[in-house]
Order: sequence, then C-alpha cells, then structure tokens
Amino acid sequence: MLWVVSYPRATAAPVETRLPSVSYNRFAGTPAGSLVPEARVRADLGVIASYARSVRTYSSTRGLEHVPEIARELGLTVTLGVWIDTDDARNEREIASALNLARRYPNVTRLVVGNETVHRKELSPTALAALVRRVKRDSPVPVATADNWRTFIEHPELVDAVDEVFAHIIPYWEGASGGAATQTSLAIYQKLRAAYPDKPIVIGEFGWPSAGHNHLQAVPGPMTQAVVLRDFVARANEDGIDYNIIEAIDQPEKLFEGNVGPYWGILDTSLRPKFSWVGPLEDPEYWKATLLAVLVGALLSISAFALRDATVGQVTLLGGADQVIGDWWAHALLYWNGHYFLRGEVIAFAIGLPLLSLLTPIVLSKVGELARVAFGRGPVRLLRPAPMAPDGSTPTVSIHIPAFREPPEMLLRSIESVARLDYPNFECIVVINNTPDPAFWTPIERRCRELGPRFKFLRVDDLAGFKAGALRLALTETSADTEIIGVIDADYIVDPQWLKDLVPGFRDPEVGLIQAPQDHRDSHRSPIHAAMNAEYAGFFDIGMVERNEVNAIIVHGTMCLIRRAALEAAGNWSSDTICEDSDLGLTILELGWQARYTNRRYGWGLLPRDYAAFKTQRARWAGGAVQIVKKHWRRFLPGGSKLDRDQKREFARGWLNWLGADVVAVAAAILNLIGVPFIVLNIVAIPNLLLTLPVIAASLLSLVHFACAYRLRVAIPCRQMLGAMVVLMSVQWTVASAAFKAAFPARQAVFVRTRKGSGAGRNSRFTEMPEAVLATLLMAGACIVHASNPYRLVETDVFAAILLIQALPFLSSVALGVFERRRRSGRGRAVALRPECPFASPTCGGRIERQPQHGDLAP
Repeated sequence: MLWVVSYPRATAAPVETRLPSVSYNRFAGTPAGSLVPEARVRADLGVIASYARSVRTYSSTRGLEHVPEIARELGLTVTLGVWIDTDDARNEREIASALNLARRYPNVTRLVVGNETVHRKELSPTALAALVRRVKRDSPVPVATADNWRTFIEHPELVDAVDEVFAHIIPYWEGASGGAATQTSLAIYQKLRAAYPDKPIVIGEFGWPSAGHNHLQAVPGPMTQAVVLRDFVARANEDGIDYNIIEAIDQPEKLFEGNVGPYWGILDTSLRPKFSWVGPLEDPEYWKATLLAVLVGALLSISAFALRDATVGQVTLLGGADQVIGDWWAHALLYWNGHYFLRGEVIAFAIGLPLLSLLTPIVLSKVGELARVAFGRGPVRLLRPAPMAPDGSTPTVSIHIPAFREPPEMLLRSIESVARLDYPNFECIVVINNTPDPAFWTPIERRCRELGPRFKFLRVDDLAGFKAGALRLALTETSADTEIIGVIDADYIVDPQWLKDLVPGFRDPEVGLIQAPQDHRDSHRSPIHAAMNAEYAGFFDIGMVERNEVNAIIVHGTMCLIRRAALEAAGNWSSDTICEDSDLGLTILELGWQARYTNRRYGWGLLPRDYAAFKTQRARWAGGAVQIVKKHWRRFLPGGSKLDRDQKREFARGWLNWLGADVVAVAAAILNLIGVPFIVLNIVAIPNLLLTLPVIAASLLSLVHFACAYRLRVAIPCRQMLGAMVVLMSVQWTVASAAFKAAFPARQAVFVRTRKGSGAGRNSRFTEMPEAVLATLLMAGACIVHASNPYRLVETDVFAAILLIQALPFLSSVALGVFERRRRSGRGRAVALRPECPFASPTCGGRIERQPQHGDLAP
C-alpha cells in the first residue's frame, strides 16, 4: 500500500518546445511587504528561460519592476501585471509603474489590470471596467483584466472594456479529476469563444498542484501534475490556443489557497524541475518510499519470524501487518522530502506522529494476539485438574477471606462454600477490619465458632494498609505447617473441587502461585450486569490464557493459591499500591517462580452493584497499575530481576494496550478538540491522511480483534459480546483519568472498596459529566468541521469521522449511566431474576450462562 503516489510510472504527450508563458511571482525568503532582490529575479528568470518564452507577473512594484529589463536580456517577453485591490494609493503606483515599463521595454506585450479583483469582491465589474478603460487610453500595448472564467460569462460589460478575455481556467478548482482535466478546460474555453466570438480568448491561468488536499474529484499529486500539464500543453499547442501556465516556481508562503497553494510550480523553490516534459514519467520518491517501507517492514517482521512454534497463519498475518505499518512509517518519514515546512502541517505532524508512534506497538500487539488466537497452535500451558499424591498426603492450605463492612448474608455464603470443600487439610481465616458495627460481624463470628477450630475469626479496628493489611494480619495467624495460602473475596462461592483439583499443581517446586478465573453468579440482574460479566470473561478467557503461555499472568486477588515460601520471599502483601494482588504476583515472578493458570471456573462472586461501582473498580485497577509500573520499572532493566524477555514483553505490552491505549485515545480526543477552531480558521492544517487513516485503521482493527477473539475463545451470544464491547470502551475516560492521577498524584491514593450485590446505590446523581461534555464537544466539532467543508475535502471528512469515532466511548459511558439510573428508578424495562447459579459445568470453559451443580449452598 502506497500513500503518496498511486503509480511509479506514467505516460503523457511529450512537449518538446518551450511553454508560451508561465506565471512568475516570487516573494519567498523576503519579509512581507519588502522588495524582491534584483539578484533573485535574475536567477529565477535565468532558469525559467529554459522552459518558457514569456512570463506573466502580478505586480509592477516591490522589486518586480526589474522583470521587463532582465527578461529582455534573456529573450523573454512579459505579460505585465497591475495589482489592484482596495488600496487606492497603491493602485495608482501600480498603474504608473506598469505604464512606464510598457513604454520603456518593447518586450512587454500586454498589461493585465487586476487579478481576480471581481472574484475577491474588491471592485465591482463596473468600477474595474472603468479602470481598464483609463489604462487603455495611456497604454502602448493591449490591456486586459484577469479573473475566473465565470466572471466574464456573468459580466459582459467587463468584456466590452478589455482588449482580450484573460480567463483563469483551472481544472483543479473546477473539481475535475486528473483524467478529465484537459477536456473540462477545453470545454470551458469553447464556451467562452461561443459567448464572445469577436474577442481574443486567452487562458490566463492553467495548472495543477503537485501536493495538497483534494477538491471534489481533483486530487493533487506529482505524477498527476506532470500528466495533466503535458497533455494540456500538447493539446493547446495543437489547437493554437493562447495560454499561460500557473506557475513557474512553488510558493510555500501562498497559504490562502490552503495546503495546495505552495505546490503549483513546475519548478520547486530550489529551481529544480519537478518532472520531465518529454519521455516516460517516473516518480523518484516512489522508489525511496518503497525501499524504506521494505526495510522498516522487514525490521518489524523479525519478531514475527522469531516466534516460537508459530504457524504459517500467524507469520503471514503478523508479517503482513508489519509490512503495512512499515509502509506507513516510510511515507510518514519521507513526507517532508516532497513537501514544504508549512506551519499548520508542522504543528499537525508534531502532535500526531508522537501519538501514532505509541499506537504502533499497540496495533502490533493486537495483531499478535489475534494471530495467536485465530491461527496459533492453541494454549499448552493451562493447568488441568490433577490427582492427589499417590500416598494420600496433602499440603496444608490456609484460606484467607478479608472483609470490610460486607453484608453478613453474603459473607456467610462464602464461608459455607469453603466449609464444603472436598479437601482434607485446610483452615479458613476470616478477617473483618475497621467494621465496628456488630451487625456486620456478630453473625460471622458465631458461624465460624459453629464450624469448628479450622475456621478462625479475627476482627480488628484501626487496621492500616487496606486489604493488604488484613491479609498480612491473616498470615500472622496462619498455622505453622501451612504450605499454601488461598485467597478469596468476601462475595465468592467456591466449587468443592477447587483445592482438590489445583493444589496438586504445587508438586512442581518451581510453582509459586496458581490462579483461577474470576466469574460471577448475578449477571442475570440486568443487561448491564450481563455485559459487565462478558467483559470480564474476555480478559480471563483470552488475555490471561495467552499471558499464561509465557508465565506472565496477572494475579487478581481472589481464587488464587500462593506458595507460602513464595509469599514470604516476596516480602508479604504490600500496601505500596492499591492493587496489592497484582503487585505481589509480579514480585513473585520477578523472583523466578513459575505461575500457572486454569481457565476453568472454580468460584463465583458478585458483580459491581451498578455501573458507577464498575467504574470505581476500573479506576482503582488503572491507578494501581500505574503505581505498579512506577514501583517495578527498574526490575525490567537488564539484570534487574529474573524475568525473561517474553515475560517483560508481555507485561509491557499489557500495560501499553490497556493504560497506553486509553490514555493516548483520550489525549488525542482532547488535542483534536483544541485543534478544531484552529483548523476551521485555517491556522492549523487539516491533519494529513498519513495522520488520520491510521486512526481509522486502528479503530477497525480493534473491532475485528475484539469480535474474532471473543467468538473464538468466549462462548457467549453476540448480544452479550456487543454489550461487553460497549462496556469496555465506556471506561476510556475512567481509565485514562485514573492513570493520569496515579502518574502525577496530588495526594496518597486510597483503596476504594467496590460496592457489590443488589442493594440500593448510594445516590443517583449524574457521574458521567466529563464524558458527557467530551462527547458533546466532539460531536459538535465533527459537525462544524463537516459544515466547513463545502468542497468535500477527503482529509476534512476523515477528520470529522475521527471526531465522531472518538465520541463513541464517552457516549457509551453516558448511555450506560442513564440506562442504569432509569433501571434503578424503575422506569427501565424490568428484568426477570433467575435463581443464582453458583457452579459451572466443568466443560463449559468461559461461558457466561451457567448450569447449577452440587446444589445451592445458601445457609
């Protein structure tokens, strides 16, 4: 895929003679309003003389009065321009200078009074006609005025005043395609001849830009410019048409025409020709870009071919993605090789390229995961249930259940499920911290006493360290012969086979921890809860399975078993972060322990109480992840830990995919919003397709990645998959803002407990105000940008589409919040509640809908 040109070669009619005339107007390198140095004019015309027999100027002052004399020395004739605008004093100076030059230099063949003066509405046709007649009385040569061809069709009184109709016929501004440019222009020329058969018709400007935005069907390009100009010149010469080509030299300062203004010249600013007028046409930049694309793509593809046990499908998909990304980077890096440093574009690239450089590894990571899921050989490291030791020995397991102001009936169900474990050698320690109300802990204490000595009850007030503090306390009360520590949250009901199936995995002395997935038994409560559960399932059935293949799983605090020796070697539970579980798991891996994962469900908890609680939980996870990065990054340096290359890559990629993607997306949305007024006012250029198409492509890739990975790994209905997608993207602002606050904390982070269960929410206030504001502004910005694009510039419409795409996550957050409040207030559609299903079928993998087994464990 090539971004800059479509074809490396083209053919066009040869032009073996010099052009009859080209426009010359040079102000580059001089302060606004100052004179063009005579030396500059002489150097320019010396080169132009090789390509044209005449030059057309647009002014007779400010240094351009040297043109007739220098042109005469070079054998060039001159169509001398007289600049006319609303400045009467300058108009008089222009007229006086032009008349003087026309009298002094016989190579001045005509005067052109005004350039698109009527089109710019600076003079009326009547006033301009009067001015032309006045100049004609004193001029020794024919006098004309130059304007858009429609001006002459609509104002015959202007035609009556001139000696020649000097019409601008520019197919680009007509919106014609490159292939239709010549025919469109000649049709307009014939229309003028038919309207004014007694007047000489001169095409005062004909040209095509070599770069810039499209105008309707007209698309600039270096090859298109060469083909259009050569074909037109050959045809016009054959038909005997008098014409002038715009223009001789590029003018980077000509920004009033947008980003096409600088690129009309047949020579660049260094006076080098842009193309050959004879022979085949070839774009040298094409081959530079192609070579660089191949090199960059090959460099990126090293990782694809270095994959262990990779299939042909994996390598093909990854290699193809690497080549596409390499091609894009080649053209992005070579963009300035064929473009001028225009302020607006420099600003756009300065902002866009750093963001897109972060997007590159995110995209490659998604492609890599998609390749593994769709075309890989399948997971080989998942932990399967294993029989107990032949001698019947079983390691002692201590199950720790920390609780803080948890509903007693919920915690009692968790304790009852532990009591029914089919495992002979375990204890259970329940720690209730900072909960002085006896209503919360008295029933728990009583039930633990009834269940016997293997159930220990601890209650402590003013305990510091959040959940980690409670788990540290539990460890001090753990029996001395305990080898394995199990942790479950207070809302979890466990399968009786949990320990019996998984503890044998610790027979491998290198295994430091074993993790089972989270799952939930109340997804039937509402469509939002079903979507939440589906979103969680994607992580446990896709991400965790893939991470497990390289021993890089994330410990998530419930349904985990940890070797006591590994826990103590890691320094026990830490309160340094608000994600003590992931922090501990990474520390254990850094010490060289092995971690194992099973995707079979052995426990079912409760989902966040509502959407607001879901966002609170996600904010804690995001903030905790940033804290972990800040704490552990040095251990990812060479020699910093026992992590291998694959583990480091997987953790880095995970952080980048989750935190980086949301932070980059929100930052890009905010920057685009800030840029909208500057773009509409033409202060900053509309972002080039090099900067916008990758965003569209990455968005489509995210959809494909999500849909394919879910369909292949998570057995849920399509409606739940769609809900999971909406829920996932709805927390973009939540994740990004939490990550930012954790990266630049104003105060110490606080562990916020996730409200669970079906109780009443604390309030029904509108909590999605930031998302609502961003969504509204982005949609309004898209409408404004679209409305400011009457000529359907592709770049403008693509930018408007990106603003709408960026609004979707914020809109989804607002929609889910509104739906949740309507549901809780009773105005939403009622959802029939089904009996809770605490156990899953062993064969159902990651399914969301469960079948009950082993009876109901409610106390």
